[in-house]
Order: sequence, then structure tokens, then C-alpha cells
Amino acid sequence: MKIKLKRVYAPREKNDGRRILVERLWPRGLTREAAGVDIWMKEVSPSPALRQWFAHDPEKWPEFKRRYLAELALIPEAVAALRAQCADGATFLFAAKDEEKNSAVLLKAFLDGKAR
Repeated sequence: MKIKLKRVYAPREKNDGRRILVERLWPRGLTREAAGVDIWMKEVSPSPALRQWFAHDPEKWPEFKRRYLAELALIPEAVAALRAQCADGATFLFAAKDEEKNSAVLLKAFLDGKAR
């Protein structure tokens, strides 16, 4: 399964495949047309409490990873639905400014079997 990562604010490209927004909240300042989102799967994003706790603080990243992976383990149906949507390749869209420490990166690693 080939999954790419991209900020939702970046323009659509031909090789994006299915564009899946994996955020709990809709990105600020974007219309659905401008975002080019094919599917919004907010159910696989971090819970509101976890998202608010993390607040994109790099110091909290190790604990955020542990907590988010635990949340993913509790929603196997949603994860299976996401896997099905990615079968032919997909691009996970995220809004975070940090392109290395965000939930989309961890979600991709989880699906690839590389999350720790």
C-alpha cells in the first residue's frame, strides 16, 4: 500500500491518488473545492482530548505517539476502512505546520507496520 503525506494547503497533483483528510477538524481558510479532499476520515484522527493535550508541542511527541497508537488499537473498524481506501494508493492530507511530528505521519507509520 503506497501512502504519501502532504499538507492540505498544497495543491493537488496528478500522482496524489485518493486524497484523504485525516484531521479531526476541517482546515482553516479552505473550501472543500480548494482542499481537493476526496474523503474525510476524522474518525482515525486523534481524539479531541488527545489533540488538545498535544497542541503540537514537540516535547510531548513521545507520549503523544504512545497515546495515539493506543487509540488506534481501539478502533479496528475505522482502521480497516482506512486501509481499504488506501489499497490503490492514497495521499494523507494534514493541516499541521510540523511535517515530521504530526498524527498523519504516525498514522502512515502505523498502517505500514513501522510505528513504535
